Amino acid sequence: MAKLDLTQPSPDLTETLVNISSVSGTEEKLADKLERALSGFGHLKVFRHGNTVVARTDLGRDERIVIAGHIDTVPLNDNLPARRAAGLIHGLGACDMKGGLAVGLRLAATLTEPNRDVTYVFYDCEEVEAERNGLFKLTRSNPELLEGVFAVVMEPSNAVVEAGCQGTMRVEITTRGERAHSARSWMGSNAIHAAGGILERLAAYEPRRVPIDGLEYREGLNAVGIHGGVAGNVVPDLCTVEINYRFAPSRSEAEAEAHLREVFEGYDVVVTDSAPGGLPGLERPAAAAFLEVVGGEPRPKFGWTDVARFTLLGVPAVNYGPGDPLYAHKQDEFVPEADIEQCEQRLRAWLTA
Repeated sequence: MAKLDLTQPSPDLTETLVNISSVSGTEEKLADKLERALSGFGHLKVFRHGNTVVARTDLGRDERIVIAGHIDTVPLNDNLPARRAAGLIHGLGACDMKGGLAVGLRLAATLTEPNRDVTYVFYDCEEVEAERNGLFKLTRSNPELLEGVFAVVMEPSNAVVEAGCQGTMRVEITTRGERAHSARSWMGSNAIHAAGGILERLAAYEPRRVPIDGLEYREGLNAVGIHGGVAGNVVPDLCTVEINYRFAPSRSEAEAEAHLREVFEGYDVVVTDSAPGGLPGLERPAAAAFLEVVGGEPRPKFGWTDVARFTLLGVPAVNYGPGDPLYAHKQDEFVPEADIEQCEQRLRAWLTA
């Protein structure tokens, strides 16, 4: 097996990584290459947990930070091998997130004397269900490997800091009636009609705008599905409304659930999925130093990312990586070489200032 060269320029390394297929669940080949390559650097201690590879400096610095990125991609969509044109690298995972992965790997290999100790986490199965996520598994098996004062998750963010992330909760509310022939509807009770009260509350709901660390997180409460009906001539006896709540990271999952039960008082609210938000922690010294070097106006992250897993461990985190997230998972996804180089330069400056 040819050894992966982690010292090549980060755009070249990105192209190399794109050409190593690593669809979720098939990352072993890439994980093997990363473990072998990283183990060749004397300033790093390397750990392997499944197909997650962790490399750490141990220089006795006053602070430790974490740089993390996933090594898997969504399934192939006739977009391999990589192609380069007009300063762009096209190919499966180029944007999400082999460009960010290349930056993290090159820093791990070449930054031998950082001003803070650094833990680099390259994990598998981010693009699939949460229980398979390598970072999630690491929080259960070896949470000490994720300790630090600050974390950077290298999800594509147009090389701009997107701080924290929203929490998300999905619930179902079911209304019940009584079946009857639609020609004699007075003999039954229409469960779909009964769901109108739920929809009225949603339409009238005014979501919060929550300031945290100088950023404004906008919440949202929306019906995302509705199911009901038996046949074209039957009054339905069941109707279920699916609702998604996106909440600011200052609100816990328990508080989010309590809020939904208050909004829908009188209805039976069933939680079907939940994930906490992630606090940005921009007031921390390490984060302030990071923002000073990176520059630009940080943005709140509207959506959920693995920064939330760090928040659960008490480690504030931000998203920062090359590429436009709007192109993630698309057949024609790409990452600008300039984004890759800029992210590397700014992270390097932060860790050597």
